[in-house]
Amino acid sequence: MTTFTPRTVSPFRYDVVGSFLRPQELKTARQRFAAGQSSKDDLTAVEDRLIVDLIHKEEAAGLKAVTDGEFRRSYWHLDFFWGLQGTEHVNLEHGYFFHDEETRNDSVQLTGKLSGENHPFVNAFKFVRDHVSTGTQVKQTIPAPAQFLEEFLRPENQVNLKKFYPDVADFDHDVAAAYHQVIEDLYAAGCRTLQLDDCTWGISVNNFANLKKKDPNADTSQLVALQERFLKVNNAAIADLPDDLTVNTHVCRGNYHSTWAAAGGYGPVADTLFAQENVKAFYLEYDSDRAGGFKPLAKVPDEKYVVLGMVTSKTGKLEDKQTIIDRIHEAAKYHPLDHLCLSPQCGFASTEEGNILTEDQQWAKVALVKEIAHEVWG
Repeated sequence: MTTFTPRTVSPFRYDVVGSFLRPQELKTARQRFAAGQSSKDDLTAVEDRLIVDLIHKEEAAGLKAVTDGEFRRSYWHLDFFWGLQGTEHVNLEHGYFFHDEETRNDSVQLTGKLSGENHPFVNAFKFVRDHVSTGTQVKQTIPAPAQFLEEFLRPENQVNLKKFYPDVADFDHDVAAAYHQVIEDLYAAGCRTLQLDDCTWGISVNNFANLKKKDPNADTSQLVALQERFLKVNNAAIADLPDDLTVNTHVCRGNYHSTWAAAGGYGPVADTLFAQENVKAFYLEYDSDRAGGFKPLAKVPDEKYVVLGMVTSKTGKLEDKQTIIDRIHEAAKYHPLDHLCLSPQCGFASTEEGNILTEDQQWAKVALVKEIAHEVWG
């Protein structure tokens, strides 16, 4: 009988990405606050109570690392951006374009030079820290630094960027430094598990696929250069951090109201992301054929972990257990089974709209992940 290494830090054999469906009470409270019908204190009181309830549900589900479900956020990424010094909330002409839906049109622009002190996510972390049971770890999710850079590739935001950062290298430096400050503050507050959520690599494989579809011999040097830029800023932000801080990353292809934004296998980013990003684990989408095959996992160093996102958060239909088990063993041909874990492919509500499934279906998905993990790893 094969013996597997017990997991005492993230990632655990069965895990979640981070966000959970927002209860209707929370959605209503946010709407009332936005309409000026209630105070910020009123909204915070609702958030606090529902987050404590969520923590209890996560612990009851057997999760070893819990989150606040991102209940204080409207978006998985923009709320963090708005918390950095030197930024403001703006609305652009369009939102993000997904496969069959356009999102709300919120974005971020600069009001000055960036910095990371006094970020509101630090207090949000402290609240969860103070309400978990002994032995339960708190996973703090934030968008990757590369995602902030990606937001400023939008044409409207490029104009804004040049007002404050004529030299893009100075911008990249300040993004990394601002993030590093936030991470240090989170660590000082007790954070030992940090997850960088990152759609830039999913966008990159999509761009590779589209370019090659138009011309198999197309020059991809600009796409590779952008990858290297993203890698550099991510690694700079997490450099020189304490050894007992676990930093993982989740790679996404878009998760909005059960639709998606990008497609393509991991091959075009494997030599950059998998081989060179200085994280301890990669949470990867593998819930559909849009993610391609497992061969690129051979580029992940053997000592690092891969969390296979084979259970979809986009629908309530439960996957066939044996099919998932067979796919895990297929992935193990390219990365050691002892360094694999299982999770849903993404959160259940990357934005407050949430995916199209019920809360009962959400928890059934978590239970399935746990059941499969026990069967595979014991």
